[in-house]
Amino acid sequence: MTVGSRNYPFNRLFKKLDELYEDGTLNDEMFAQIGTSSYYPRHFEYKNFLSPEEFTNKISQADIVVSHGASGSIMQALNAGKKVIAVTRLEKYKEHINDHQLQNNEAFSSNGYVLMADPELSDLGECFHKIYAGTDHLVTWKNKDPFAIIHMIDHFIQQNWQLKMR
Repeated sequence: MTVGSRNYPFNRLFKKLDELYEDGTLNDEMFAQIGTSSYYPRHFEYKNFLSPEEFTNKISQADIVVSHGASGSIMQALNAGKKVIAVTRLEKYKEHINDHQLQNNEAFSSNGYVLMADPELSDLGECFHKIYAGTDHLVTWKNKDPFAIIHMIDHFIQQNWQLKMR
């Protein structure tokens, strides 16, 4: 689990993950990089920040990576061949400066590379269940063009921007 290093907490995500442990949805070992969050998980290990080497090591050890909507974090997990559940930081909860992570996560999800939890995280447990059951239908990321994802996200944003401007 990673939420990046920006100065915005993502407490509701860690509370939700604890709830998923408490209701039995999750029971596998988990590690989280929690950044500046002030909620400290009760059911899994965590650290506020990781060095780049620690981050790469944790990604390589993971079966599933839960990532906030930063394209760099998602791409590192996809390039490592991991299944990714993308969660969205929202401005209304003061988790980020705006809601741009929605567009990032929707672009990755619409192309089948990640499972995107709904922005309120109400279906996060279902995302795990799909991966556990093998019904996630995720597409394996093959990085033939290092800029492909950037072009895909740019195209997605441009399409949606034009629709909103009409």
